Amino acid sequence: MKEINTKTYKIVFGKFGYSHLNSLIENNKYSKVSVLVDFNTEKFCLDVFKKIINREISIIKINSGEEFKNLGTVTKIWNEMTTQNLDRKSLLINLGGGVITDMGGFAANTFKRGIDFINIPTTLLSMVDASVGSKTGINFNNLKNQIGTFADPKLVIIDEQYLQTLSEREVKSGYAEIFKHSLISASIFNLLIENHQLYYNEEIINNSIQIKNKIVADDKFEQNIRKNLNFGHTIGHALESHYLNKENKLTHGEAIAIGMICESFISNKIFDLDLELVKKIKNHLLRIFPKVNLHDENYEEIIKLMSFDKKNHLDKLKFVLLKDLGLVKIDTEVSENLIKESFDFYLS
Repeated sequence: MKEINTKTYKIVFGKFGYSHLNSLIENNKYSKVSVLVDFNTEKFCLDVFKKIINREISIIKINSGEEFKNLGTVTKIWNEMTTQNLDRKSLLINLGGGVITDMGGFAANTFKRGIDFINIPTTLLSMVDASVGSKTGINFNNLKNQIGTFADPKLVIIDEQYLQTLSEREVKSGYAEIFKHSLISASIFNLLIENHQLYYNEEIINNSIQIKNKIVADDKFEQNIRKNLNFGHTIGHALESHYLNKENKLTHGEAIAIGMICESFISNKIFDLDLELVKKIKNHLLRIFPKVNLHDENYEEIIKLMSFDKKNHLDKLKFVLLKDLGLVKIDTEVSENLIKESFDFYLS
């Protein structure tokens, strides 16, 4: 596959993406082109990218890590864009993982009321999740993605050569979203489960991107079916926020894996999701992700963090749950006691 067409932009794979990129820069006659990187992508990815782009570029560099996905870092990006004299006909290229594509998109969309940006995801997580779907944003007061916008990139390039730079832990983080897509679509669940361990390839990556893209195309602003993509995320985001500034912080995928196990258990209790399927989900994820020793004295704090979830309404905790593989129920109210039971199930 060479490309996927969304309603407003292209997702292009491999070397074909750079042909599109160079043509887009030439055709739009951008006044300046800046590339946003963090310390990791500067070290491992930037030289590869520089050999491909047919244009003089300037660099904006930020710290690596979810803990820096905040207003302070965005202010640094805006300051650097101002120093580099970017105008409304400039282009920002986001080269990095989900933090870079989320935050770079937000910085571009709010600078001078919006300049064009392109996403080139360099992690498995950002390829199958963060770079696709037109969401931009930052964390606020340690709460995930509390500030943000919907904004389309001009282009997304999926270049799997960047995956060679990743640690196993980062690859696993992206796998969690691939596995989530298999649960809400039922398309490759058995293929993933039968491999027992971490398994992905080019076809699986492409399939995962297409699943998300189809959902987003039907519901860009998350009024209905796009909420399906939040399975595992109500609990997962709260856990990610809880551990964000702790020494033993969780990756996004590690937190979402716990969320999927817990929310599968809740799905069994509310919608009678097959218990054997719940056990399969739990066993598979625990073969890949190390078990986190949640402490019951932290249950209340984690649940309180869920109260800031964007799906909530009228102070009610709203979850995305499963009735079966590919059969999703959104906007389901869940009690605090049942959430605590799900934590106990995860730890059992």
